[in-house]
This record gives sequence, C-alpha cells and structure tokens, in this order.
Amino acid sequence: MWDRITGPADPLHVEAVVELALDVLPCCGDVAVVAIDGRSGAGKTTLARGVAAELATYGTVEMVHMDAIYPGWDGLAESSEILATRVLEPLSRASPAAYPRWDWEEGGWDGSVTVRPADFLVVEGCGCSVGPARPFTSVAVFMEAEREQRMHRGLTRDGETYRPHWQRWAAQEEAVFAADGTRARADLVIDTSTGGIPSAGWTPLT
Repeated sequence: MWDRITGPADPLHVEAVVELALDVLPCCGDVAVVAIDGRSGAGKTTLARGVAAELATYGTVEMVHMDAIYPGWDGLAESSEILATRVLEPLSRASPAAYPRWDWEEGGWDGSVTVRPADFLVVEGCGCSVGPARPFTSVAVFMEAEREQRMHRGLTRDGETYRPHWQRWAAQEEAVFAADGTRARADLVIDTSTGGIPSAGWTPLT
C-alpha cells in the first residue's frame, strides 16, 4: 500500500509532471488536480510524493491516496465516484472535503480523511482520473511498466498477502481502463520498466 513506499521518484518524471501542473488552469474550482493513474506497481505513489514535494514550493498541496478509498479488492470501479462526490465536488465549491477510509485488515470502512482546499491536489491510484473524476482533473498522468516487474514490485511492497489478489485486481484495471480509454486520454504517459525500456521514459500526449 501507499504507506510502505520508501524509494525516491525519478527527477525527470517529477519535472515533467510539475511543468504540466504549473501550466494549466484549475478545473476543480481554484484547485489544480494532478491525477497520477495507471497500473498497479507502476510507481504511482512514488511519483506522487515527489510531485507533491516539488509543488509545495509553488503553493499549498493536499494529497489523496486511492488505496484509502477503494472499498475492498473488488471496489476499483466504484472508487472514482467516491473520489468525485466526496472530494472533488466539495473542493470545487471551496468547501472542505472528507472521504471514508477503508480498513484493509478488517474489510470495512473506518473513519474518514479530511481534505482541505489547496492550490494543488495530487491524487494517486488506479482509477483516479477516470469517469466522474475526469472533469475535475487538470493534469492526468498514466503510469505503466512490464507486467512481471509490476507484480514483483507489488509483492515486494505488500508481501505475499497480495499474491492471491493480483490477477483479480489486474482484471478490474483492464476493464476500467479499456472502457474509459484512460491511457489515450492522459496528458502524460510514463513507463517505469527497467531493462529494454529506459526507466526515465515518458511520452507527452497531445
């Protein structure tokens, strides 16, 4: 999960995202939303932390981790609606927002997380730029990597408890991203594969 990430983000990736974020108009009231979407294990959380730290030199920053919003292992499709209604819509009205927090160990909701209006909101996680969340998004990033590498990263991060859920979650990713056209709609596509594809590879989309 997001709170187990320790490595630094690639500076070139951070720079590419921050440049876009500084050159767009807010679509969520006065908040410029940077959505870092993509495949599980592609490095979304690592990049989001680097981007948030850099954007903090230009204004106030809030961050939302989709891992806290997904209602369990089968809840990917529902999560963008929760993000839009509980976080993005209130912020677009300059109101404080709060979303329910999922307890992965207990398998149920446990409290809530407050999100304050800020200059920038960095949201990271699969599905954070799709469907009802998209109209509020100023910068959409899609991250990907070779499947074996992503799975290795996921198991290294979350342990063997993640293995039985890998294909289950991957199937949901395929369905959501295919229906939404998420990769094609992104402003920036970043591939973090190593070996054969440079880790600093990124593709701006127009």
